[in-house]
Amino acid sequence: MAGVIPISAGLLAVASTFGAAFGAAPTLAPYKDDLFANQVIETDHGGDYRFIQYDRERDLYGRDEVVEKKAKPEYVSLDPSKTQVDRVLERGGRTVRYEGAGKVSGGAAFVVIFLHGDRGNRHQAMDDWSFGGNFNRLKNLVVRNGGAYLSTDFTNFGRRGADDVLVLMQAVAEVSPGAPIILACSSRGGEVCFRLLEDREGAALVGGMLLLNAGNEESFFELPVYTDPARHIPIFIGHGSSDSLIPWMTQQLFFEQVKQGMPSYPIRFDLFVEGRHGTPLRLTDWRRVLNWMIPLAGEAGATASTVPAAADVPSPVASPRR
Repeated sequence: MAGVIPISAGLLAVASTFGAAFGAAPTLAPYKDDLFANQVIETDHGGDYRFIQYDRERDLYGRDEVVEKKAKPEYVSLDPSKTQVDRVLERGGRTVRYEGAGKVSGGAAFVVIFLHGDRGNRHQAMDDWSFGGNFNRLKNLVVRNGGAYLSTDFTNFGRRGADDVLVLMQAVAEVSPGAPIILACSSRGGEVCFRLLEDREGAALVGGMLLLNAGNEESFFELPVYTDPARHIPIFIGHGSSDSLIPWMTQQLFFEQVKQGMPSYPIRFDLFVEGRHGTPLRLTDWRRVLNWMIPLAGEAGATASTVPAAADVPSPVASPRR
């Protein structure tokens, strides 16, 4: 694909179904789809790469009652708060604080774990009113469809932070065996996600990954999660074209490198035209992404074999700060 973004007028209605779903993978039922619909300008790579218009009047002022602080009431439902918890996990000598909603204690059909960026914390993704209510939509989609939605603290964006998330994933896998675990990695949280892919036990537990205004790591192309087709996991990239902290071209090059080296690799990219660093958290269509990702994550989990105890997670590679 050319480096210049092709722009043309038009609106593409978003619809996503599983088709022949893997096993008992749930199809997430519609939830406020019209309110959160994307304005698709153009697509490439058979629809795997989408150009989506970020319209400040529509997507910021039109959604927020208090700009960048509180969404309008019609974008939010507080029903999941009935199941919301704030917990402390003590495991393997580590203390991990996390919040959750849905089937956190077990029996989840799938699990979404959000990893915050610099200066974030476990509360960010549980805030019902921020980012135009889009976190609240994600929470509702997960809870209403039998999943567990978690947002966690971690020590740092390197080895220790990855180990924190790993013990949480282990605990989740024990109480919800077989449930695909999807990591939603925001900004520097992406560093933690790549550290987990570099760890054999961590990689075996990751069923899918969202890179939201995040970077990437060259080490990915040397890992079994890339080199072994049986270990492939679905990856979604969401990035703003006006992100001043992590340039969007970095992620386009990553996407293109994956596509060229492994054309069948399940990877998608939504570029939010004129969007900034936080725009993917406001505009990502969670239902579309998860309905594509969960069946593929189930397939990846079914091929994963038992692995030995977690190896040391490598030190983090330098990455742009938020």
